[in-house]
Amino acid sequence: MSRLLAVSLGLLATFLASVAAVAQNNAPTAEWQATLDAARGQTVYFHAWGGEPRINAFIGWASREVERDYGVRVVHVKVSDTASVVSQVLTEKSVGKDSGGAVDLIWINGENFASMKENGLLAAPGWAQTLPNWQYVDVENMPTVAIDFTVPTDGQESPWGMAKLVFMHDSARLQTPPTTLEELLAFAQANPGRFTYPQPPNFHGTTFLKQILASTAPDPALLSRPVDETAFATVTAPLFAYLDALNPVLWHQGKAFPKDAAHMRRLLADGELDIAFSFNPGDAAAAIASGELPPTVRSFVPDGGTIGNTHFVAIPFNSSAQEGAQVFANFLLSPMAQSRKRDPEFWGDPTVLNVASLPESDRALFEAQNLGPAALSPQDLGPVLPEPHPSWVSALEDAWSARYGSR
Repeated sequence: MSRLLAVSLGLLATFLASVAAVAQNNAPTAEWQATLDAARGQTVYFHAWGGEPRINAFIGWASREVERDYGVRVVHVKVSDTASVVSQVLTEKSVGKDSGGAVDLIWINGENFASMKENGLLAAPGWAQTLPNWQYVDVENMPTVAIDFTVPTDGQESPWGMAKLVFMHDSARLQTPPTTLEELLAFAQANPGRFTYPQPPNFHGTTFLKQILASTAPDPALLSRPVDETAFATVTAPLFAYLDALNPVLWHQGKAFPKDAAHMRRLLADGELDIAFSFNPGDAAAAIASGELPPTVRSFVPDGGTIGNTHFVAIPFNSSAQEGAQVFANFLLSPMAQSRKRDPEFWGDPTVLNVASLPESDRALFEAQNLGPAALSPQDLGPVLPEPHPSWVSALEDAWSARYGSR
């Protein structure tokens, strides 16, 4: 045997050993293999918000990938109000339907998760941490992947994206946007009709209320506890004083409101608004990539930071396809799915993974992405203001409706 052939064979053996080692490291455990085997052939009815075409397209792609690779069929049941899905599961429990439920997986967070947890509507604790891709979740730097609106998740929901309130402006019309609430009010008063927010209970509109509340509450620590009806008026007085001054100078004089963030984005594109906002830091970049917004749009965050949270998927206690739901949740945590989701060409939703800890080939998926000029760096995104306790949501929405809803 020649020396060159011996060296070549040695290198080949080393390569094959390396491949075998990688395959062994990535091989499923016996427990996960049992889940994969049980999931094959199942149909997962995934109840998820259907109001954004880019998100719907991503879910469609993920569904096709999972069916091809794991034999799990995923049906996206498009919903407009997650609370109605929670009510559906609660009704099933009230009539004793402990298996064979109509909802297998639900896109959820906040008050809807708290309601399901409180009423015993979720699959047993801990399943999320058993997913193989949980190892990549950035638990250390993203506390909201384990704490949902102050409520511990206890492994009863699996994170799949990050959310943070981010504003956007067209730099061709407005070069320097306001960076404080006071400046925003002054801008709106000097430019009537050029700013607005969606009408609560739309979650973007409610988030705007929470942003003002978190920035103006006399004692922000009160927001982390269940709402106290006796103190509600005092805590929210600065919020409603601000809105009393803001609403008359909004788009349509505060007598009509955009339906949702997509409507607000269209108003910005059409030149009716100078400032809009989203609960997705990558929304402006994704809208520019799709041609929905002009390339001169830029993102910004007010001084002091904005409200942020994590969105999850959860499995109801009576899901008909619990194993299939876990397989789909695990795929949503995969570096491939998370990198595609972060790409503004597809969605632009931030990842829940610790990219720096990923294997080199997976890390490269993120490092190769061009997020566009409208994307903000982690430093520019500013601090994350914690979500108030879930009980504040309905209290704020009811108070807003009583004060402004009939106008």
